[in-house]
Amino acid sequence: MDRNFARALALVLESEGGWSDKKADPGGATMKGVTLANFRRYVKADAGKADLRKITDAQAATVYRRFYWDAVLGAELPDGIDYAVFDFAVNSGPGRAAKYLQAALCVAQDGRIGPATLAAARAKPAGIVIDALCDARLAFLQRLPTWPTFGRGWGGRVASVRRQALLMSATPQVPPGSSPMMPASPGEALTVATPAGGATQPPAVPPAKPPSSGLAGIFALIALALGSAAAWAAHLPCNLFGVFCQ
Repeated sequence: MDRNFARALALVLESEGGWSDKKADPGGATMKGVTLANFRRYVKADAGKADLRKITDAQAATVYRRFYWDAVLGAELPDGIDYAVFDFAVNSGPGRAAKYLQAALCVAQDGRIGPATLAAARAKPAGIVIDALCDARLAFLQRLPTWPTFGRGWGGRVASVRRQALLMSATPQVPPGSSPMMPASPGEALTVATPAGGATQPPAVPPAKPPSSGLAGIFALIALALGSAAAWAAHLPCNLFGVFCQ
């Protein structure tokens, strides 16, 4: 879901790290996981490596959203699956990530996530899809000739993605703006949630009505007094005042 973009991006940036310019890396020079080619495409057309090294978080977010998140329809995928596909796209390309997701869902593998892929992703338990996708991703990476060089890091990354994606899929999501009433536990006062920014207040309790006044109140007091006198007399000895027990 789109609400997961910031969280997913933070995890991706943690995996990507900072500056890298290794000859063995087919992506070439990268900063925060952004290649020079993509930086030129979405941020600055004539950028050089020095410009790339100074990329801001906002610029990096723009590249990641346009080139990866939107390319795999991250905003429409279920929680957890969105992050697993997004990170795969960053590491190996949106088209490959989409095809591997489609393979895990047993739908046509055209590399373009559309209504059929989305429907299949929503129909299956997220945990099963995440596990299948991460297994296939790891197997793909292990077949690459650069595995001996980058394998340890890639393997650790896939394991981390699997763990975080499963956590995201299992975390209940409360729709924004909702304020459910929570039942009180024994001995605890019931509270009612209020709109954002307000303080939680106990439910209103109607005030107790004052005692009746007027003639009705007087008669009630007389009846109470007579009843008390009768109860007192019942506890006296039976022969007091010449009254004998029957």
